[in-house]
Amino acid sequence: MTPIKLIAFDLDGTLLDSVPDLAIAADQAVQALGYPSVSEAQVRDYVGNGADILIGRALSQSLQVSAELSDELRQKARVLFDDFYEQTGHKHSHLYSNVKSTLCRLAEQGFTLAVITNKPSKFVPAILEQHGIAEYFVDVLGGDAFEKKKPDPMALNWLMEKHQVSSEQMLMVGDSKNDILAAKNAGCRSFGLTYGYNHGEPISDSQPDFVADDIGELLNVLEIRA
Repeated sequence: MTPIKLIAFDLDGTLLDSVPDLAIAADQAVQALGYPSVSEAQVRDYVGNGADILIGRALSQSLQVSAELSDELRQKARVLFDDFYEQTGHKHSHLYSNVKSTLCRLAEQGFTLAVITNKPSKFVPAILEQHGIAEYFVDVLGGDAFEKKKPDPMALNWLMEKHQVSSEQMLMVGDSKNDILAAKNAGCRSFGLTYGYNHGEPISDSQPDFVADDIGELLNVLEIRA
């Protein structure tokens, strides 16, 4: 295996369980517009494709966004969602097991680490700081950093060009098929985690190069002593 130099991590469902706060914000936004309440369990299924899709699904009460929702309504709901999400203070979100220790060990070993998330960029730096992991990342790319989100490889390709690494030297770590497809589309390897948000589908169905129940398994894959 060609030595990995650059590792990109998804955020929600990979490093951080953010659904409790996202659910509060989505529920408040749809109710403010006179739509039925959404539960945390529903939102756990709806996340993964960015905030616009999340709020569209919440309004539709379905993974399929209703074509009957007007653009004006969805835009209004998105503004409300952003406001309510900021007001949560992200105090109900938490890192998954072994995230911080794994990132610390990877940084010590000289790997270049980045975040590629479909979450809106304006929320990401503060969340990383709040959970004590901002220092480990050289690049932090939100869902609006580029014209296209994952599963498009645009952000991954940008990172490879910036850091002058080949696709064989990059690894994408994520919990959803969007992460695995982005890696495949960029020609790099992928590490899929079983515990995140993948619309009820096993991450193994997307055929990542590695599958694990714990992010700490990254150290074994990269032959690093914990």
